Amino acid sequence: MRSKKMVVVIGILILLGGFGLAFGQAQAPGLKIGFVDIQKAVNECNAGKEAKKTIVKEVEKVQRQFADKQKELQALKEALDKQAPMLNPDVRATKEKDLQNKVREFQRWQEDSQNEVNQKRVEMERNISMGLQKVIQKLGADEGYTFIMELNENIVLFASKAVDLTDRVIKLHDTQKK
Repeated sequence: MRSKKMVVVIGILILLGGFGLAFGQAQAPGLKIGFVDIQKAVNECNAGKEAKKTIVKEVEKVQRQFADKQKELQALKEALDKQAPMLNPDVRATKEKDLQNKVREFQRWQEDSQNEVNQKRVEMERNISMGLQKVIQKLGADEGYTFIMELNENIVLFASKAVDLTDRVIKLHDTQKK
């Protein structure tokens, strides 16, 4: 999908460049192009900073739970190791199997917790990106931009800071959310 998007953008730019050359100009008349670093905007807007704080709190909570569960498993293993020589083989095998099941449950819980935190992060970023997209579309329409492109899509190889709209988009997004 990304390469298809790149081909379309490059084709448009070549076409517009061709129009400019046909008219003896380096740029087509009335062409106004801007760039936005979406990832920077997501990270630096107020909503992005709040989302990051929320995710950090969630990660810290999961890490505390992880440490508690790990201590619990370690205590069970140490107790089993102490009792093992005195237990008959069947009882010892049953207790070892129970411990292994608890370790597997812990590993599943750990994986599920990581996935849950990642899903929350992705959802928050998606919501912020959608809000930024609306701001970018309004900015483009209000100020007569022909194109506003994503700076980090590996399509744009150079962009002058003069046409970088990222900081303006962040400010507009933050004022819109107040």
